[in-house]
This record gives sequence, C-alpha cells and structure tokens, in this order.
Amino acid sequence: MTLRQLALEALVMPDPAAKVRAVHALWQAAEGLPLDVDAVLAEPAGLPGRPNRPRLVAPKDVPTRSPHTPEGRAALLHAIAHIEFNAINLALDAVWRFPGLPRAYYLDWLRVADEEATHHMLLAGHLATLGHAYGDFPGHDGLWTMTWRTRDDFIARMALVPRTLEARGLDATPPIQAKLRRAGDLRAVAILDVILRDEVGHVAIGNRWYRWACERAGEDPLTLYPTLVARHRAPPLRPPLNREARLRAGFSEAELAWLESPDGL
Repeated sequence: MTLRQLALEALVMPDPAAKVRAVHALWQAAEGLPLDVDAVLAEPAGLPGRPNRPRLVAPKDVPTRSPHTPEGRAALLHAIAHIEFNAINLALDAVWRFPGLPRAYYLDWLRVADEEATHHMLLAGHLATLGHAYGDFPGHDGLWTMTWRTRDDFIARMALVPRTLEARGLDATPPIQAKLRRAGDLRAVAILDVILRDEVGHVAIGNRWYRWACERAGEDPLTLYPTLVARHRAPPLRPPLNREARLRAGFSEAELAWLESPDGL
C-alpha cells in the first residue's frame, strides 16, 4: 500500500490509541513507502474515524470550568486533548485527500500527524493522573467542520485550517499556561510547552503550502485570504494575537496588521 492509502486507513480508525500507534508506525516507515501522488483515492463513508465518546456539542455548549479545581482542570485539559485528536485527523486528511502535490507536502503533513498524536497521548496520560480519560467531557467539532468545508478547495484548506484555526492555539496557549501555573499544574504547563513549540512548526507548514498554492494559482496570498474566510465562514479571531509565535510561524507583518485590524478581527 502507498503512504497516502495508509494515511486514509489511519484516518478511519475510531480508537484513539490504535490511531496513534498507526500514525507513529507510518511516520517511521514513511521514507521507504511508495507515494503515488497522482492517485485519486475513493473517499470512504464515516470520516473521520473517532470513538463514541466524547459527546459532540455546539462550541457554545462546551462547559467552561475553573482550572483551579481538579475537575475544572481536567475539563480544560480534556478540551485540549480533543483538539489534538482532531488535529491528527485533519493532518491525515491533508495527506490522503489532495493528489498531484510535491512529495515534501505529504511528508510535512504526515510529520504533523505524528506530532499531534504525541500531543494527544501526553494529554491523555496526564488526564489519567487526574482520574479522567479522553471522552469523559463533551467536545465540539470545529476543527473537523472546517476540514470538511474545505475538502474540495486545497488553497482554502491551507488557508483556513492550519494558519487560521490551528494558529488560534498560538494565541491561546500562553494564557492557558498562566492559569495552569497558578493552579500548580506544572506538568500540564510543560506539556503545553511541547505543544506550542510544535504548533509553531505546523502553522509554518500551513503558511508555506498556502503561499505555494497561491503562487501556483497566480493569486496574492494577502488579498485572497479574506475572500476565503468569507466563502467558508471561518470563525473570527480572539485577540490578542501572539505576534512573536506567529512571526516565527511565517506570518508577515502585513498579514498580522490585517489580522489585528477591525476587518481582520
């Protein structure tokens, strides 16, 4: 089987631990696998594979709890574990879905899937020390919803999943770390250090392939972006932006200026 076929097989797996093992094994074997970049793969029913729990609710219905109580801290970490599980799926989807791209593109997104799998298991392991497991709290489907909306639009996928939704994590992580530090959960803070470091690289991958796709299509990345936001109903940003992390992830000053303008936010 090809790397892209195996990525699709991992995507349909419902069990998080099995999915994580499959992704790690695929990443380890990636260099020796055929790729077949031109193959148009048939989409199976039921994407993505995921467990029966957590129960999925609207984003506004996900309860917010104080991280200064054990239950509230578990709920917060569960929400991040849920994001990381969805991030495995969106990275695998980027690998199998889009044919005809450079080999480096597929390896980039498989590496993202591998790192997201590590993030999910780090958080799941820490949740266990708090007496909880992944699935114990409700979650929302925002990341996959945008992944699905952009399934037929490669430029939009690169614009609106890694460099929009995932980039929100660059902004949100330091304030969450501050809350967890005040709550005395230094292990959670350390896990989020790993996640923030890796997510800068993931957003950079999104920026790189978005600009590559724009150049191929003869589009200007800065002027096209608002059109894609409106067309696919991307959610608004929540200021303040983590400018330092976003610059390291490849955003330009012009892009950040637009994002911080009334039109951008």
